[in-house]
Amino acid sequence: MLSGIFGKKTDNPLADIRSAQQLLDDLPKNDTRKLLMDLAELIESATGNTGFKLDHQFALLCLFDEAAQPHARKLIAEYFAPRELNSFQESRLWLVLGNLSRQTAIAYCTLFDRYAGAEKGSNTIKPQAPLLMARAVYALVWQLKYICVHYDLVEFAIWENLAHIFSYAEQQQCLDAPVRLYPGSIGNTSVRCEAGHLLGWYGSGVSSLSPVHMHLTERILAQYCTDIDVRAQQNPSSLFSFDLSDPDAPVRVKMNSTVSPSMRYVGMQAMQPKLELLMKTLEKDIVPEGLSLGGNYGAELVKEAVRHLLAYFMGPPVRGSVRRAIKINFNVENNFANVVGCVKAALNFSKERPVWVIEDISANSFLTVLPAQGGDGMRIGGVLGMQLEGVPHWGVAVVRRLLRNDASQLHVGAEILATQVAGVALNQSGGGARGFEDGQLALWLNAKPGEASGEARLLMRAGAFSANRSLHTHLNGKNYLLIPNGLQEKYIDCDLARFRLVEQEEGEE
Repeated sequence: MLSGIFGKKTDNPLADIRSAQQLLDDLPKNDTRKLLMDLAELIESATGNTGFKLDHQFALLCLFDEAAQPHARKLIAEYFAPRELNSFQESRLWLVLGNLSRQTAIAYCTLFDRYAGAEKGSNTIKPQAPLLMARAVYALVWQLKYICVHYDLVEFAIWENLAHIFSYAEQQQCLDAPVRLYPGSIGNTSVRCEAGHLLGWYGSGVSSLSPVHMHLTERILAQYCTDIDVRAQQNPSSLFSFDLSDPDAPVRVKMNSTVSPSMRYVGMQAMQPKLELLMKTLEKDIVPEGLSLGGNYGAELVKEAVRHLLAYFMGPPVRGSVRRAIKINFNVENNFANVVGCVKAALNFSKERPVWVIEDISANSFLTVLPAQGGDGMRIGGVLGMQLEGVPHWGVAVVRRLLRNDASQLHVGAEILATQVAGVALNQSGGGARGFEDGQLALWLNAKPGEASGEARLLMRAGAFSANRSLHTHLNGKNYLLIPNGLQEKYIDCDLARFRLVEQEEGEE
């Protein structure tokens, strides 16, 4: 690494902007990961040297940060690819990008603190103060993002730094000063826009999203951040509130709640018609060219992200039934293939398989808390097989929410899809069509109370459902024709589909 090249202050190549540029030019360009690791170390070294003048420190930070941007975009596109990465790839990329985002955020916030504290030389960068503050908040967005994709506990310093920057910009009447965030950026932004970007994104239920959907919602809000308003006045369109004097994560606004002078309210009313228009374009299976997402994504994936944001603007998810604090032991199997295997083998509750202690449960969902090392493989949209102690049959659930607490324990919130399922084999009706493997196994979900009769819900292998393909199956001594009635939801490794049922006589086609 670079730690060995820095000697005394007079020998430090960062003490002169030309030698710092030469140092940058000499970094390896053929290894993006190594380059970004070195740039993160340069950023840390540049802002960690309190002997540098403020304007020189800011120039160094801009030099290294701007140099990192195009290379970081390459790894970001890899990390948030539509296809799922294996754990080794994910870990390697996350370590590089997470460290870079953290060092960059610390650097900008440290520099801002020096500037706001009126340290010697502060006046030299006063004309660039709006850019410094906007970049500091933008860097906090990315630091927060890499914390969230691992569902980790958010550092308090993020909210504290945001409150400090916003308060100062408000006092100096430069909240709305337009700045070009980076060379080549399209359009201007401001401290208010970037603060709205951060608060609006985090407030919109990120703990219920997969990493790729976290990325897409963040990029979409970044695109429309000029339509996010952060004001001291609460109004009917206010979605979230943020307390500048007692900073913490933004919370959903409750009308007629106590109003404090230090509260700031986030509204996105002006963004809603733009998202609705975007949704109409996506419905045509078109991703607009002007939508900057940092990668190539299909219309369906982007549509899911837009749908999530629109739903959150209308109102947060409401729990459909009351949860009760009660401890229950579950056997749990993770991923579709394992669940199918357990159901087909009619395996009974066993202490040899993973056992979860459910903290509270309702008719439709449950919550459990796993130890620090007990959440491996848990992902939003992952299907879980569950079997209560003393119950012979299996049910299925899907992971909806993940979040770590300050003890690194993982809180897992799951929606129960069915309390009882059966394994069935599926065959094509009429046979011969390509794209389907006869005899493939699926899970037949027993109907919930109140569900329409004459319908069946099936968990199928991902990509196996077709709206133009009817299927045959056999269950409880009866033959059924399954006429497709719609794909209800896609999960990580399987899909939930609805079918209209037609009971058939033996040998009937």
